[in-house]
Amino acid sequence: MKNSKKDSFSPTLKYNKINSLDVENEVLVPAKIQSELFLVEKQIEFDGVEMGVLANGVPYLTESGLARMCGIDRKALNRLAINWAEEKYKPRGKIINQLLEQSEFYGLTIFLKSTHNGTQVNAFTEPVCLALLEYYAFLADEPREQALMAFRTLAKTKFREFIYNAVGYAPEVANLDSWKHFHDRVAITSNSVPLGYFGIFTEIASIIVPMINAGIIVNDKLIPDISVGRAWSSYWEHQRMSEKHGDRIKYDHEYPDYYPQSKSNPQPSYAYPDNALGDFRKWLRENYLKTKLPSYLLGQITRKRLTKEIADKTIETLVPKALSRT
Repeated sequence: MKNSKKDSFSPTLKYNKINSLDVENEVLVPAKIQSELFLVEKQIEFDGVEMGVLANGVPYLTESGLARMCGIDRKALNRLAINWAEEKYKPRGKIINQLLEQSEFYGLTIFLKSTHNGTQVNAFTEPVCLALLEYYAFLADEPREQALMAFRTLAKTKFREFIYNAVGYAPEVANLDSWKHFHDRVAITSNSVPLGYFGIFTEIASIIVPMINAGIIVNDKLIPDISVGRAWSSYWEHQRMSEKHGDRIKYDHEYPDYYPQSKSNPQPSYAYPDNALGDFRKWLRENYLKTKLPSYLLGQITRKRLTKEIADKTIETLVPKALSRT
């Protein structure tokens, strides 16, 4: 028996369209059983359906949200998801798995373990949501009317755009926030570095600006100058650069008030003699960008702070420029 129309999911037209987004589809396929939690950027309940966006920009439905859209009990979806390794070989699971493979989704699990305000969330991304909706709308022994209506809704608009609009998440705003984080730190740092010396942060605009342009959200969680600073400090000591340029000194570096790191302001940081600036820029171009940056970005992928696609785009933007100048 079909469920009543009263409980069906039918968002209004204004939530079906977004005119200002131009974001490529993205499929997250876990390469192994997930050991770390993804971070949730924003999560809401819209028309009784829980949905959100991860910190790396990937939209999702929660377990209860997807269950409601499919017209099934949340516990039934939970059993399917938790036991996916076995369920995908059963009659229902085989059909769903075929739909997933048609979307080139081959994950060992069908949800991403995430955290929102200290609570774990099972996040179901686009290929999984659409596969389950298609199954319960058309292929299940008892098709669900909710799933049919939801599937038709999402067929008229992009999954990503629908959730972005409902959640109120805009990549453009996140990009503007990145510029704010960057400029605010530049303003503070440029006024605190002693005369005759340079600080790392103000000298790596050649990295940060392309990162922001590539779509990487530069904020209090993603701070590339720490990576550069540690690598350059090690190089400085190993190459005995002080014998050539003079001693580096420490100065008080401060983070903007809205950074969590500001609680421990001021932070002691190194400032380097201005006459070492040429060597630093050469090292940044020929050493860091070629060998250190890929490792840094890989670490950020592991920490769920950005996606492999964005990391690849950043490397494609920065490394060829570095190679062309050598």
